[in-house]
Amino acid sequence: MTSSLVRGRPRRSRSHISVRVAHALLGVVAAVVWLVLPWMTINDDAPVASARTSAAAPQEADSSSADLVLPGAVLVVVAALAAYGSLRRIRRTRSRTTPAAPGTTHVGAYASPAVPPPSADLDDRSRAALVDADNRLRGLREELPFAEAGFGSEAVAPFAHAAEAASAELSTACAIRRRYDEGVPEEETARAHALAGVVGRCEEAARLLTGEAANLRTLRALDRDPAEALTTAETRFRELTARTAEVETPDMGDSVTGYVELAKDSLVTATVDLNRTHQAGASDQADEAEHHLRAAETAISRADVLVTAVTRLEAARAEATGLIPPALTGAEAELAPFRDGTAHGGGAHARLPHADTVLAAVRQELTSARPYDPLGVLRRIVRATAPFADGPSGVLGAAALLVARESVAAADDYVTVHREAVGAAPRVLLSAARRLLADDLPRADALADEARDLAERDVRLRGHPA
Repeated sequence: MTSSLVRGRPRRSRSHISVRVAHALLGVVAAVVWLVLPWMTINDDAPVASARTSAAAPQEADSSSADLVLPGAVLVVVAALAAYGSLRRIRRTRSRTTPAAPGTTHVGAYASPAVPPPSADLDDRSRAALVDADNRLRGLREELPFAEAGFGSEAVAPFAHAAEAASAELSTACAIRRRYDEGVPEEETARAHALAGVVGRCEEAARLLTGEAANLRTLRALDRDPAEALTTAETRFRELTARTAEVETPDMGDSVTGYVELAKDSLVTATVDLNRTHQAGASDQADEAEHHLRAAETAISRADVLVTAVTRLEAARAEATGLIPPALTGAEAELAPFRDGTAHGGGAHARLPHADTVLAAVRQELTSARPYDPLGVLRRIVRATAPFADGPSGVLGAAALLVARESVAAADDYVTVHREAVGAAPRVLLSAARRLLADDLPRADALADEARDLAERDVRLRGHPA
């Protein structure tokens, strides 16, 4: 039941407005009457021509002009008061926070079309929080190997545990964001709560990572004595330079195209920063030395990621080459029950012609003299037979696991190397792909490919971090 106070508010508001309008009109009428009154009292009789009348005419004209001054001033004041009252009503309307009637458009902060609603702000904040937390996590994980080389695994274990805790928070945030992007929940208030949950999880992850990064800096004491850390970085730099010189980009290396060149560029950057670290240390500029040493470590880590991606892809392709023949046999075994009618899989029968077409194309490609991508061929076999397979098992399960793991690892490497330019969407999809490695390998592979595509688009739009 509505309170009498609440019911009375609109009537009092309307009554106040009516009174103000009446006052304004009364003032205008009074001013007009006062302005017209001098003309109403002018004598219409014909004037008598005399010297006295002629002499008095200028004085009467002056008196009439003076009589018009006061009514005119009153009219101006009334108009100013009316304008001031109108301005106050407009300001109150713009600053009003009470909800308006349906169909009413406020001019206030949360109702104006020019100002985004709170959910839009939360959307931007959630994306920024995801990117920030993920970058912090990747940065801490890059530094841990350098710290472990200097202080041992036991000293670094607490930081690794903190990184895992932050990773769990970030994974949950990505899962919430993924459901949000899919339209769950649907109700606007619940969607705002979901975005707030994403922000809260990411802020907690960032808090953990910030604290541990500070503790790690205290442990390493780079600002006081970077000599030992510099020696460690230079040792790793030399080892990585030798590895890079031995690596060649595979012939069918679309996913790692340019990685060797990028690794060499990173090593050049590391060389510059290592030299600057020496110079800053010799000049007793501890802060400068720490800054350049960390930059050198980051460049070395990125070169390591790039070179490792190339060597890992070569190994995965060698394994895929050996899996293709048994995978084809396993695919035929999976499709046989659907061909002879002994198996019923709903819509699987409709997909049988497509699967047969894919397998026939694969056989033709294998027998041709043209080079082919073993992982790509194995991926086509896995995807064509996925609707018919009852879970990942046997040779097809091993093939699906190999393909999905390589896709997830390749997308993760790309985000790591280009993280300054990669937005939130690829990271959310990549997190979902990681989770699906446990129970839906074909879907994990597809999501990882999509994440990689989105990350490449971000880099094209925003530029390479170098």
